[in-house]
Amino acid sequence: MRRLSLLLLAILLGACATVPERTFVAPDVTPFSDNRPGRLPRGWQPFALARHKAPTHYETTVDAAGGRVVLHARAERAASGLKQRLDIDPTLRPRVAWEWRVMQLIEGADNTDRHAEDAPVRLLLFFDGDRSRLPAHERAALQLAELISGRPVPYATLMYIWSNRGPVDTVIESPYTRRIQMIVVGAGAEQLGQWKRFERDYVADYRRAFGEAPGRLIGVGILTDTDNTGAVVEAFYGDIRLQPLAR
Repeated sequence: MRRLSLLLLAILLGACATVPERTFVAPDVTPFSDNRPGRLPRGWQPFALARHKAPTHYETTVDAAGGRVVLHARAERAASGLKQRLDIDPTLRPRVAWEWRVMQLIEGADNTDRHAEDAPVRLLLFFDGDRSRLPAHERAALQLAELISGRPVPYATLMYIWSNRGPVDTVIESPYTRRIQMIVVGAGAEQLGQWKRFERDYVADYRRAFGEAPGRLIGVGILTDTDNTGAVVEAFYGDIRLQPLAR
């Protein structure tokens, strides 16, 4: 039962909302820069990892350097995120580009240890898939998670994270469940406080992490969390864009 409860905690990452689930499915990721400052970004919904955890504070703000609207995150012993529902064929737009500004590392964080599994920034991609391919215990966990949450849960979640240490491009299996795989795209204190742009072929990353082709991309999310370490951290998120392969 303990193993199952940990599995459910991770699976519910894409399903447990702090507000009722809306049926709207966006045709594309809504840019943070399309919003006014001082509010939650339009088109995004809060989600909680667990009801008892303090929420991370998210608010749009004007970037002092560039003058654009970005998303500010502040977590104080907190863990919650924002998500947006999508329905996209990954073969049509298999690349994802985004920007992060990480202000500080989380002392003691270790993404391989469930007792210290925090990150200053995360980009989450949620996928559908053929559940008949999964082992029986994983299918049962998905079904139970849906029963508890009252809404569908992802078949798989691919996360891009900023870690305390590298090497960059390392794939880390979530200490909670194999249905969540993390890829380190930024690490260490270099470039803290600066905007850093990333672009990834998420279809190729998914194949490497899960050993199969991805199903439909059914959602995107962001997460800044410090619930395990008890730290205080701030970070900024720029727009997230899905793109076709470059010609």
